[in-house]
Amino acid sequence: MSKSKVAELSAKEYSLDLGDKPMTVKTGMLARQSSGTVLCQMGDTVCMSNCTISSRARDGVDFLPLQVVYQEKFYAGGKIGGSRFRKREGRPNDDYVLLGRIIDRGLRPMFPKTLHNDIQVFCTVLSYDFDNEHDVAASNAANLAVAISSCPCDGPLGSVRVSMIGGELVLNPSREARKKADLDMFLTASLERIVMIEAGANELPEEEILRAIEFGKKWAQKIARFFADIKKEIGKEKFEAPTVYEHGDAYKILETASLPTITKAIKDDLDKLERRRIFTDLMNGASEQVEEKIESGEIKVASEEEKEELLKNASTFVDKIIKKEVRRLVIDEGIRMSSRGVDEIRPLGSIVDVLPKRVHGSALFQRGETQGLTTCTLGAPGDKQLVEGMEGEKELRYMHHYNFPPFSVGETSNRLFVGNREIGHGRLAEKGLLPVIPSEEDFPYTIRTVTEILESNGSSSMAATCGSTLALMAAGVPITNPVSGIALGLMSDEEKGKYVVLSDLQDEEDFGGDMDFKVTGTEKGVTAIQMDIKIKGLPDSVFEEALAKSKVGRATILEAMLSAIPEYRKEMSPYAPRIETININPDDIRLVIGKGGETIQKITGELGVEIDIEDSGLIFVTSADGESMTKAKEWIEGIVAKPEVDAIYDAKVVRIIDGVGAIVEFLKGKDAMIHISELQWKRTENVEDVLNVGDEVKAKCVEYNAMDGKTRLSIKQLQERPEGMGDDRGERRGSNRGGNRGRR
Repeated sequence: MSKSKVAELSAKEYSLDLGDKPMTVKTGMLARQSSGTVLCQMGDTVCMSNCTISSRARDGVDFLPLQVVYQEKFYAGGKIGGSRFRKREGRPNDDYVLLGRIIDRGLRPMFPKTLHNDIQVFCTVLSYDFDNEHDVAASNAANLAVAISSCPCDGPLGSVRVSMIGGELVLNPSREARKKADLDMFLTASLERIVMIEAGANELPEEEILRAIEFGKKWAQKIARFFADIKKEIGKEKFEAPTVYEHGDAYKILETASLPTITKAIKDDLDKLERRRIFTDLMNGASEQVEEKIESGEIKVASEEEKEELLKNASTFVDKIIKKEVRRLVIDEGIRMSSRGVDEIRPLGSIVDVLPKRVHGSALFQRGETQGLTTCTLGAPGDKQLVEGMEGEKELRYMHHYNFPPFSVGETSNRLFVGNREIGHGRLAEKGLLPVIPSEEDFPYTIRTVTEILESNGSSSMAATCGSTLALMAAGVPITNPVSGIALGLMSDEEKGKYVVLSDLQDEEDFGGDMDFKVTGTEKGVTAIQMDIKIKGLPDSVFEEALAKSKVGRATILEAMLSAIPEYRKEMSPYAPRIETININPDDIRLVIGKGGETIQKITGELGVEIDIEDSGLIFVTSADGESMTKAKEWIEGIVAKPEVDAIYDAKVVRIIDGVGAIVEFLKGKDAMIHISELQWKRTENVEDVLNVGDEVKAKCVEYNAMDGKTRLSIKQLQERPEGMGDDRGERRGSNRGGNRGRR
């Protein structure tokens, strides 16, 4: 047998210092059949990204079929996750879906618009050290994997996280440090400009946000330059993307014929569906119009193949004419859909209590033709959502869920379940509200808001934010400040060096524009930002103008919202659960739970309440019934109460010890002895002459030993001593001797 050859397993390795932390990237050893594979290591956190492109374009698509898949692996964190019956990783939780979207949003504008090949970018977390965050490593691995692949794209890109901690900007902070941050921003930039921002903030002023953007851009571009050098050294030759199909004569004829109708439809005060019908009719009739001109000789084609290609693209010419006219009117004349001004916000409407009080809080928010119905549901602390991942388990106390059914845009669809877009929009609204949600100590409820988008013409995620604020206030949640949100757009002309920032973005301006810049915040400052762009970066001046306009727009929207409900309600719905808190010594938790959970199950079973206990000794009792709440609270307080000498208690006889006394239960589960000598002043021969099992009596505490918890009660001490029965001290000495003999 011939000796086998030794496989070569070596990688090219490059390193870059990012502040005081090195970032190392490796390529050439793993997954060599993908078009580009990169490992990015920061500390002991290692992420792999693989970029693969299909060999031919997908038929019948007019969009970029890019898919970014973010894969967490439990082994990366040294954990065996899952249930007892399933240990394989399943569908990624929402956090990882959103991380994939963040990477996608940076990469997508860098590809040619004519590229219709399937592109898959896998991001896999291979090792996680719980200090260096895996999303920064994964994003940079993806940025470089795409850059060195054969897929045509601009770039490369660099990604960083920026936090503000104690007023100081921190690059790529540790997981623990992020918990103390007032700003958590993820930023991606090319060699020239910023292309993506995702941020959550604790009501920070716009000036601080701008400072963080500038700081993040500097470091992201340092990474991009580092990747550019690597790409120049080892990058594969890019294949040619298809060129944009053009036919000057056909375009001019269609433009001349359709432009007056398009301009009128844009300027007229039409609703979305009516305007869209006009545009759709023009697009549907384009091929027929072109064919007529070919037959008349006004349009020249060299072959049947060229004719077929031209007819296939006729509708796209009209679509291009529409978008070009939308852009021209904004840039040159300052006119938007329905002749709206560039800073004009569409008509606003807000109503609370749209649904009966059985829904704990409800609100309807309307902006133009975008309408969101939001509900707020209050639950017990035990209703928190438990999320499992390679980082371990975490609990979500506030959740916002967003639903976008097809009827909201007048369409039908067989996709009826929540997709990545809905998860992303829901999380953005949630992120915008989190800074104003009261602490669990002040408001111990689990809170869920749900927005049903009933009508949409742009910025539905911001409608979800505004609706959530109203629903929370209607439900009586004491938010610290009301939050409003606005989406801004951009129309630019790179050749002329002109751009216009639009307040309150709507669909046609989103589809044909260059930016979707969403900002949520309070009167004090910004709480969340999400920026997507369709061009290859934005001038820095855009951010300053966009944030300034967002502040003005948010104030206008907030004023309309507060006209419906000026402050949060001091009273909750009568159908909302009530929660009482009890603080006990952590050592007494075992008493409330009981052996095998017997005690707590008895309380919840008999009274129909929910009980949640924290390790600190904080107990939450949740009930829809005030009487049950009171009984449960008294029961728990009785269990953990310490007997006091001379205090009088209700006791129930649970056992008779012949010739010794009775064992009684008091304070909801505690045992005590009533010695036979303490039953009555006269001599007692048999305990059962005075007490029987099941009897309920009042008794006075005459002795309590805090060390062993043993307690002695007396019935006779509550009775008047008959005359002539000796002095009290003698009786006490006798009873003490008997008590010591009979105590357990």
